[in-house]
Amino acid sequence: MLTRRAFLRAGTAGGVAIAAFTNESLARVARAAERTQTRAAADVASDETYWREIQQAFTLDRTIINLNNGGCCPSPRVVHEAFKRYLDISNQAPVYHMWQVLEPNIESVRRKLAAEFGCDPEEMAITRNASEALQIAQLGIDLKPGDEVVTTNQDYGRMLDTWDQRARRDGITVTKISFPVPPKTQGELADRLLAAVTPRTKVLHFCHITNLTGQIFPVRQIADAARAKGIITVVDGAHAFAHFPFKLADLGCDYYGTSLHKWLLAPIGTGFLYVRRERIESHWPLTPAAAARAKDIRKFEEIGTHPAANHNAIAEALSFHEGIGAERKAARLRYLRNRWADRLKENPRFRIHTNLAPEHSCAIGTVQTLGVPTGKVASELWDKWRIIATPIVHAEYEGLRVTPNVYTTLDEIDVFTDAMLEIAPATK
Repeated sequence: MLTRRAFLRAGTAGGVAIAAFTNESLARVARAAERTQTRAAADVASDETYWREIQQAFTLDRTIINLNNGGCCPSPRVVHEAFKRYLDISNQAPVYHMWQVLEPNIESVRRKLAAEFGCDPEEMAITRNASEALQIAQLGIDLKPGDEVVTTNQDYGRMLDTWDQRARRDGITVTKISFPVPPKTQGELADRLLAAVTPRTKVLHFCHITNLTGQIFPVRQIADAARAKGIITVVDGAHAFAHFPFKLADLGCDYYGTSLHKWLLAPIGTGFLYVRRERIESHWPLTPAAAARAKDIRKFEEIGTHPAANHNAIAEALSFHEGIGAERKAARLRYLRNRWADRLKENPRFRIHTNLAPEHSCAIGTVQTLGVPTGKVASELWDKWRIIATPIVHAEYEGLRVTPNVYTTLDEIDVFTDAMLEIAPATK
């Protein structure tokens, strides 16, 4: 029997007992996966016994229904406990424990992340979020007055602001194309972007999956066509990594930035930037680095003093993600999305702005309640049912962005759907 004294001794000796407790969620995920390993992902998507094990791995406030997992997500208990453990270690003597003990372990995280993404570790920089990763890409490319960047008017606002600042400061041109919501085919998306290309176009910047409606773009088709014209591709993958299965080989882009506190469920303040190897040396880092580091991907991580706990706990998040499996996770997310969307899509009081076909979308869906301002819908959901969802108001459409995650229960989805039906005005 583990006595209190032995428990404390184990904790002081390196956290062995604490790790045994906090790693239980990983063990439960592994046992649940073992029981279903011979079954297809689509079959497991509706297995509530399996997903109950996943739900129990989180410490949540179940008095609210969080359907805004597109912003940032709660971490599983094993990830959050690791994060706190690393903070405690750092605080013992930060100049030693943080820099000499924990910080070097970022290389283990880099190797694991690169393997999951499918790139060389020397092409991956660990960042604090997708915005930082993408701004490193956007601001470090040499562009001259008159050079053109082609993007869309549905890309993330901060990224569009970054290009607009370059236009004001450097005299470049930024062209923002529109596209249908939802589009009928992915080829239509590629055609619209590529049709906007001119002889002055140097960069194509677009989302892997949009944050507004969850539309997935045909990245490889666009990137291949751009490369044939000598055009650089910057892909915003903020919502894509660990959301649905893919590898770098499926993309073919030059730069890729993502957040890890979304679908990977890593601590808040984590992301990565992929840079194609041949572009690293000529690309300027956002925070200046020594000339000797010109070819080193780590020059993009030069941000001064920063915590090691955030990025080290990514390792536990990867283990949790791998324990579920990317295919199984995506199937469940689509199952949850379809549970509410299927009830609302045939109702004339609603308009779905997301193409629900698997190649077009995954967890994210955006729905408009006709006759009711979206802001009012969001307020009523919170005030009456304590449901969090994201109001999207774009110049060309509006709607409520709904993003469940693996910890979301069917009951929570049904409460949301019933609430939407109550809010919507009756048809005359």
